[in-house]
Amino acid sequence: MLYDKLKEHAASGIYPMHMPGHKRNTGLLPPGIPYDIDITEIHGFDDLHDPCGILRETAELAAGLYGSSRAFLLVNGSTVGILAAIGAHTTRGDKILATTNCHRSVRNAASLFGLDPVYMTPETDKMSGIALSISPEAVDHALENTPDIKLAVITSPSYEGVISDIRAIADIAHKRNIPLLVDSAHGAHLGFSPGFPDSAVHAGADVVVMSLHKTLPALTQCSLLHICGDLSNAGETTRLLSVLQTSSPSYVLMASIDYCLRLLASDKDKLFYDYEQNLSRFSEDIRTLKNLYVLCHGSAHPCPDFFAFDPGKLVIVTNNTALSGVMLADILRTEYKIELELAGSDYAIAMTGICDRTEGFTRLAEALMAIDNAITPYGQE
Repeated sequence: MLYDKLKEHAASGIYPMHMPGHKRNTGLLPPGIPYDIDITEIHGFDDLHDPCGILRETAELAAGLYGSSRAFLLVNGSTVGILAAIGAHTTRGDKILATTNCHRSVRNAASLFGLDPVYMTPETDKMSGIALSISPEAVDHALENTPDIKLAVITSPSYEGVISDIRAIADIAHKRNIPLLVDSAHGAHLGFSPGFPDSAVHAGADVVVMSLHKTLPALTQCSLLHICGDLSNAGETTRLLSVLQTSSPSYVLMASIDYCLRLLASDKDKLFYDYEQNLSRFSEDIRTLKNLYVLCHGSAHPCPDFFAFDPGKLVIVTNNTALSGVMLADILRTEYKIELELAGSDYAIAMTGICDRTEGFTRLAEALMAIDNAITPYGQE
């Protein structure tokens, strides 16, 4: 694997008369940062923008693992994949279909490439305030009303874990010869276990962008772009990735991508089995929450009318209490030493993954139960 090859090179005695400037001088530099495997595109280590060796092997591993026709390694996060994919499938002045809760990279792509976005607003769950799935009917209506749309961009899963019917949406778009790009930044872990919804790669999308680092064991910024459908433009996507991604990609990040993919290839069944067991125990442990509730977990409230939901997203809803999501997150941080992913007015999000330990789920469940027992419902203070 790439990591092993980098470690072998670090131990080879070859002196680096090349970038980067730290020269792998680990005696001078602080511990904990992997300077010894941080290299540039030297002989034998391939080129991210024209891979034909070890990096191509990693990209082919990604495509095979997820079931795409071609995969690209991204070291600038999913953001660069979304920018490149939108630019590759449009020309200046085109209209694109997106949602009001899309990632800012979609809006930035529209600005960068001179596009005219047409936005759909998802309905919201009245109890939690969470945006619901984008319905195929809404997509059909938007495309019918604006027939000159050239690209559809759907976020699935959302930040909160809400998944849309990508297969039906893809069918609707493809009938009009419109490619479908799915921002699946939060969905790199999907499709590996029957306990989780399927991946957008398998559901008919033409291009799928996903962040390995969000839910899988990869360093921050490590992502993938998948070419999946007949309406994708792989050539222009390749060109724009070479324009928008750094010309000095981090081998530390690419080694992290490679290791993550190999770990999935060898151990995904065990890793996801353990993950599902942890989530099941967590749901049982919070079953008697009275005031707080966790979306689609425990038994206090039914799961909203989503097409599908990622059970790894723990959305803790506070709107039946005097606490805001921000206040809850502050209590968990200061009193229980648990740092959440996001805090809003009515809910907070704890993100989980295959690397979470049972102890982490237990700590969160016990903390939520203790907080719940100490508060009263909203309006009864």
